[in-house]
Amino acid sequence: MIEQLIHIVREASRLMVTDGFEITQKDGCENIVTSSDIAVQEFLRDRLSALLPGAGFLCEEEDIHELQHQYTWIIDPIDGTANYSRGIHQCAICVGLKKNDEMSMGVVYVPRTDELFHAVKGQGAYLNGKRIHVSGRSFENAVLCTALPVYHKEHAKVCSQIILEAFGQCNDLRRFGACAPELCYLAMGRCELYFEYLLGPWDFAAASLIVTEAGGFISSLQGGALGLTEAGGVLAANNMENHSRMLKIIRKYTS
Repeated sequence: MIEQLIHIVREASRLMVTDGFEITQKDGCENIVTSSDIAVQEFLRDRLSALLPGAGFLCEEEDIHELQHQYTWIIDPIDGTANYSRGIHQCAICVGLKKNDEMSMGVVYVPRTDELFHAVKGQGAYLNGKRIHVSGRSFENAVLCTALPVYHKEHAKVCSQIILEAFGQCNDLRRFGACAPELCYLAMGRCELYFEYLLGPWDFAAASLIVTEAGGFISSLQGGALGLTEAGGVLAANNMENHSRMLKIIRKYTS
């Protein structure tokens, strides 16, 4: 099934390769949706319904929350829509398959760089068919991918405090503007830490499996398991020591 899923995601990406998309606002100028988001999501729902009949869907667009099924497809048609709308490369199609309370498959495809990440539970993580693994860098030599909460700017102060303290202890920061590619970059060793205060489950579900199958650690901001069907914060790291150190910083500023 993973090969079929990869094929479907690559097919869906053709709907992103256009300059003729329309942009509308969902809730202010920070939160937008393009006609490409809708087209990709509709294509994926159609093809995935045929691939796995009876599965439910949890999708970012159009408020689709079908959570009563054993299997649920979790879809972000374009993670990083703002990047996509401005021609920035970091934007991805994200499709994960949840079985009960665990991710069983995940695909993240960045069409503009032709980087396709995938994982099947228990079978490792891959980039364009080659096995990937997190780096072994220490916290002091780590790069932290992060962002301020653009949709909830009332949390910007606490996020800034966390980021500032972490920056004083690690190597450097990056902000690519899309959760799933950043988590996949961690999985392949381009960065070592990831922190974001509030995300939708479609942002991180598919990539979360890629992180763990690449040897990394990912959790909620409380240190427990991610809630795969609800919004929440995300912390990821290349190893448990770095995860624990970043979690300690987060706990200093949150209750």
